[in-house]
Amino acid sequence: MNKLLIATNNKGKVKELQDLLKGSGIQFVTPSQINLELDVEEDGVNYEENAGKKAIAFAQASGLISLADDSGLEVAALGGAPGLYSARYSPKPRAQDKDRRDFLLENLKDKPRPWNAHFHATIAVATPAGSVEFAEGNCFGEIIPEERGSGGFGYDPIFLMEGLGRTMAELDMDEKNRLSHRALAVMNAMPILKKMFGL
Repeated sequence: MNKLLIATNNKGKVKELQDLLKGSGIQFVTPSQINLELDVEEDGVNYEENAGKKAIAFAQASGLISLADDSGLEVAALGGAPGLYSARYSPKPRAQDKDRRDFLLENLKDKPRPWNAHFHATIAVATPAGSVEFAEGNCFGEIIPEERGSGGFGYDPIFLMEGLGRTMAELDMDEKNRLSHRALAVMNAMPILKKMFGL
């Protein structure tokens, strides 16, 4: 029980969460490191349900305290879409990140700018016994029509950070780990983790 399982198969998220947890005193493992293959259907009605469902499933399958997140991009001009469906926001089967960005921009092209938006993340930390606690983080900005930057993943290259004049993909990892929605959610989850691990 001295290890935390990062309950995701998304390589971008794994890297980000590993960086965010560095120096916390918490040892962590990934599903691939413990040969755990688990695909949890994200059919909840909100971020909390999806994150909780993933964290509990991974905790019960592994016997380890597990951390899962559910996150999404919410664009005001699209009534909050893609939101919960951010990772599946494309008419193409097996769509890549670029396909999702293109589809978003296609849906925005007739809407007046600025295309105000925010990223939201909910972190769930679950025990194998099935108890779960949550923390959240938000990051505000706007969608821009041209991609900028080579860092990050997902919608990062078209998300212009509020007050920074740079996209999330133009931030270095240290900046992203201070300012992103996931970074803020992990920061807010730290007291939960420290309590669970007795730190």
